[in-house]
Amino acid sequence: MAEQSYLGGMIDEDGIRRRWEAIGSKLDERAKRMFAAAEVRTAGRGGLKTVARITGLARSTINRGEDDLDGEPLPEGKVRRRGGGRKRVAAKDPGLLPALKRLVEPVTRGDPMRPLTWVSKSMDKLAAALTAMGHPISADTVRAELTKLGFSRQHNRKADEGSRHPDRNAQFEYINAKVKAAQAAGQPVISVDTKKKELVGNYRNSGSDYRPKGSPLRVKVHDFEDKKLGKVAPYGIYDVTANEGFVNVGVTSDTAEFAVQSIRTWRDRMGLQRYPGMRELTITADCGGSNGARVRLWKVELQKFADDTDLTVHVHHFPPGTSKWNKIEHRLFCHITQNWRGKPLMDRVAIVELIGATTTKSGLKVECVLDTRTYKKGIKVTAAEMAKLAITGDAFHPEWNYTVNPRRQG
Repeated sequence: MAEQSYLGGMIDEDGIRRRWEAIGSKLDERAKRMFAAAEVRTAGRGGLKTVARITGLARSTINRGEDDLDGEPLPEGKVRRRGGGRKRVAAKDPGLLPALKRLVEPVTRGDPMRPLTWVSKSMDKLAAALTAMGHPISADTVRAELTKLGFSRQHNRKADEGSRHPDRNAQFEYINAKVKAAQAAGQPVISVDTKKKELVGNYRNSGSDYRPKGSPLRVKVHDFEDKKLGKVAPYGIYDVTANEGFVNVGVTSDTAEFAVQSIRTWRDRMGLQRYPGMRELTITADCGGSNGARVRLWKVELQKFADDTDLTVHVHHFPPGTSKWNKIEHRLFCHITQNWRGKPLMDRVAIVELIGATTTKSGLKVECVLDTRTYKKGIKVTAAEMAKLAITGDAFHPEWNYTVNPRRQG
C-alpha cells in the first residue's frame, strides 16, 4: 500500500518492502542502515517513518546510515567505525554472572513452575555488593544482565492465606547454609517431593503442542478415572549439585514408605555412581505430604534406610506453606510439565519415557523408573516405636531439622 508523503507524492511502500526483503535484509549491519538511508532519500519527506516501519530499524540507526553515506568508506571487512561495538561487561568479567546468580538465588521469589523469576534486592544494592566482590558494575548493567537471565520486577498479588511463620526466612537461610556445607564436603544433597498424581489414559493434558492446523488430538470429554489404568504418583529426587533428576513412578499410594523407597532406588541407581564415597545424605523436603515433618512413618522408614546403608541422613523441611521454594519444584518438576504439555499420558510406559526424555539447556538429565510395588495406606506407628529411633534434632527448630543416625548392629 502506498503512503502519501508530506510533499504530496506517493511513497512506494511495496517497492521498498520488496527491495528490503530481496536485498537489504541480507546485508551486514552497516550495509543495512546505509540501504535504509538510501531508501529514505529516494522516498523523500515522510520516507523515514515508512522505511523504519518496513525494515524494523530504529530511526536513529537509519540516521547513522545517512552519515555513513556521506562519510569515508571503512577499511575492507569492517562493519563499525574504529572503537564501535562495546563488549558486554559479562564477556570481560567471566566471574560476574556466577556471582550475580549467587547473590539473587537465595532470595528469589515467585512461582517456580514458571520459568520467569524475580528478585527482591534493589539494583543499587546488587551493584554495590558485586563491586565489593571485585566485579565493578553499575545498577543499570545489573538490571540488563538480570533481564537476560530471566528475572524481572513484579508487583505483589493477593493470593496466600493463613499465617506466616516468624522464622520462615531464618529457616531458608539455615537450609542454605547446611546445603553449602554438605556440598563443600563432597556429600550429596537431594531435594525430594511428590509431583501431583496424573490420570493415565486418553485425557486432556494442559498446555499445547505443534500439530498440523485444524488437527488437534482428540481426548475424552470427562476426566473420570480409568479403573484399569488408574493414576500414577511420580516421586522425584533432584540432585542439587549434579543437576540430575530421578523419578520413581508409583502406581498405588503415595505413602512415606513409597517416598523412602524412591530415595533408596535413587541411591542404588544414581547416587553411588556419582558419590562413591557417600557417608552422609542431606535431604530437603516440604513440611507436608508423604515426606512431611510430622509423619511418623517417614522417620521410621528413614531409620531403616540409614541402618541398611550405614548413611547419616540429615533432613531439613521447608516451613509450612513454602513447599514451592524447594529446588525440585523449579529445577525438575516444571521442566517435566513443559515436556509433556499437550500430550495425553496414554499409558505408564509413555509417562516413564516422557519424564526420562526431559532435558534443559543447563544440562539437566533425568532417569525414570516404574515402581509396581503395592504401598499400603494407614500404617500406624506407636510412640514405643518412635522411642527406638536414633534421631537427633538440631538446636534450631528440631521439628524441621534433624539427623537420622544409623543404628550399629551387633
